[in-house]
Order: sequence, then structure tokens, then C-alpha cells
Amino acid sequence: MKLAIVGGGSTYTPELIDGFARFRDTLPLDEVHLVDPDPERLRLVSGVAGRMLARAGHPAKVVGTNDLVAGVEGADAVLVQLRIGGQEARRADETWPHEVHCIGQETTGPGGFAKALRTVPVMLDIAEQVRRHAKPDAWIIDFTNPVGIVTRALLEAGHRAVGLCNVAIGFQRRFAAVLGVDHELVSLDHAGLNHLTWERAIRVDGRDVLPELLAERLGDIAEEVDLPPSLLAQLGMVPSYYLHYYYSHDAELARQLSEPTRAEAVQAIERELLAVYADPSVDTKPEALERRGGAFYSEAAVELMLAMRGLPGPARVVNLRNDGTLPFLPDDHVVEVPARFTDGRFVAEPVAPLADDVAGLVAAVAGYERLALDAAVHGGRDRVVRAMRAHPLVLQDDRAERLTDLLLAANAKFLPWA
Repeated sequence: MKLAIVGGGSTYTPELIDGFARFRDTLPLDEVHLVDPDPERLRLVSGVAGRMLARAGHPAKVVGTNDLVAGVEGADAVLVQLRIGGQEARRADETWPHEVHCIGQETTGPGGFAKALRTVPVMLDIAEQVRRHAKPDAWIIDFTNPVGIVTRALLEAGHRAVGLCNVAIGFQRRFAAVLGVDHELVSLDHAGLNHLTWERAIRVDGRDVLPELLAERLGDIAEEVDLPPSLLAQLGMVPSYYLHYYYSHDAELARQLSEPTRAEAVQAIERELLAVYADPSVDTKPEALERRGGAFYSEAAVELMLAMRGLPGPARVVNLRNDGTLPFLPDDHVVEVPARFTDGRFVAEPVAPLADDVAGLVAAVAGYERLALDAAVHGGRDRVVRAMRAHPLVLQDDRAERLTDLLLAANAKFLPWA
């Protein structure tokens, strides 16, 4: 099996390689091609990846290339993990919205919109090369944020694609640890949009233990998702960490204004990681990678690829076409819910109706996402203003106009139409 990783020079990549090494008996990889335009990152990451597989006795060879066509040629699957503009663009996404009293974040709000505008056209170009040069039944596994918008762009263009995020698997693993049970015994009633999801039940052998967890560990769970315990008690659910940008917007903005950006912290971690990867004696995943983010990233990817190869197992949380799963959204929207791979496609598990307040927020963000994708594909300031205004964290027209000016100024070199 040949796997291509586009954006393979990412410091995340050894996390994936570690998973491949641990699952070598069930995921038969022969070749891992890392595709990246940065020659130095590609050299360092390819080197440590090859050493990690060799240490594990894994037979796959690692090939680093800046040639997208060569990387995806004959691939069975293509995993895409891009950050157009790198951490500098992320730092900008995390700061310019502050000028209009909005949170700065790389996947949510105005900053996340900027990332979508930069990313979608590039992803569509990559997907066309995958269509032409990978195997006819090859899947694109999208790890690139904002996952929901990017995955919908791929599906709308007719590509065989599925979106993947580590939020659900992170919750599953952490709840399993708290409960002292094997994670395979834990399933989640996880529903919403990418980075806008709620855990509505946590089942162990089919029994919902969420009410007990909220009663006994409310403070700990609330602290982990950075939200007030009273809110979780009222909801009776566990929102993802990203909901604090909505439920606690002003408090988060105040924190952001007083602290360095996450991009600055990640840049420091990446410098440390690349120095470690340069050491020819390093052949295991470094401890610093845990501080980079993306917990359980490799497990999510490996589990998904195993499901796609027909191995039995529980439903996996993915981003896929709605097709009636959330009946208040259009069928062609992309939702994040548990699904199974059946007859060559992902089929969502049934989802019980969402509470009115949750459904309302999901519908509002979905409306923004549809306008954001239209702006990303077709360009134009008017489209950007309309999408910006539709975002629940913006809404006011004068704010949307100012944010649009800031976005376009910060991203002019990435947006030819601007």
C-alpha cells in the first residue's frame, strides 16, 4: 500500500509515523511519500521518519519529494495536512481580528475564514492531481483546517474525500482513562460541525455514563474545555473546547490580548522539534511533539484507514455529507458525526435531534460556512463581506466591513483576486 502525505514536512508527521509503526501488523504500508515544498523540512522529517520505521522493523520506505505528481502517483490513499502561509499566517489570523473586538483563531471566526480563503483553492488543485495520478479508488483524507469547509469543497468538486479531526478521539481516550476502561469500550454521541461539536452521551458497553461523569467530575471536565461548570450542568453535554470561543467570547478575547499568540508558541516548539529531527541518532517520537498539539492524531488516521480497508470495528467520527443526518441542514453540507465505511463509502450513524439552542448555533455556523466556501471558490470582496457578516461571532455590518478590509490586507499575497 502506498500512502502519500501532502504537507509531509510538517512537524506533526512523526506522530503519524509513530502510529504506522505501532500498527504495522494491521496496516500494510509499503511506501510513505512525504510531499512538501520546503526542502529543509522535507529532509529532516523524512530522515527521522525513515529511522523510526527502521527501528520498529517496519518494511515501508519513506520517500521525500517536492513533486506532487510523483508523490501521489499510484497512491492508495492521500492524507493532506496543509498550512498555507505557515505559522506567520496563523499568527496574523490570531491578531488582526482583535482590532474589531473579535477573537483571533486559526479555524474559528474571522481568522478561520481567512484560512479557508487561502486554503480551499490550493486543496482543489491538489485534489485534481490526486484524481489524475493516484489509484482510481484512492481516498483523500483531509486533516487540513477548517476541515468542514475544506472537505465540502472537495466533495462538491466530485472528489473521494473524508474529513478527519482529533477532537472526538481525544475525548474518547480521555474519558476512557478517567473511567479506567479500554478505549474500544467507549463510544460517543458526538454531533455537530467540525470544531462545533457536543458530546451528548458517553457509552461504555452501551450504557450512557455521561450523567454520572457530570455529577462526579463536573469541575474537571469544565476546566478541560475551558467553560463554566454551570454551563455544562445546564447543557447536560460536553461541548468541544472550541465552543468557548462562542460561549465565553469576551473572556477569551481578554485572555488573548494579554498573552502571546499560540502561533508564537508553536513556532518555538517547531524550532525545537526540527533540531531534534536533525540528530541522526533520533529514531523515536520526541517528547516535545506532545506540546505541538494534535493528540491521538496518528490513532485517528490509522483507525480510519483500517476501517476503509474493511476491518471490523466501531463507528469512527468523520466529516462527511449530511444527507439528512441533521435534517435542518442541506444534504450537501458537511457534518461531523460517527459513521461506518460500508460498500466503499462512509454512512453516518443515526443522530437524535439536537436541542434547539445547539441546532440554532449549528444552523447559523453552517450558513456562514456555505457563504465562506462560495467566497473561497469564486473570490470577490462582496462575497467575503457577506460571509463575514453571517458568522455568529461577527453579525454587525460595520464590523464585517472592517474585518473584511483587515483580512484582505493581511492575505493579499495569497488571494490573486484581491
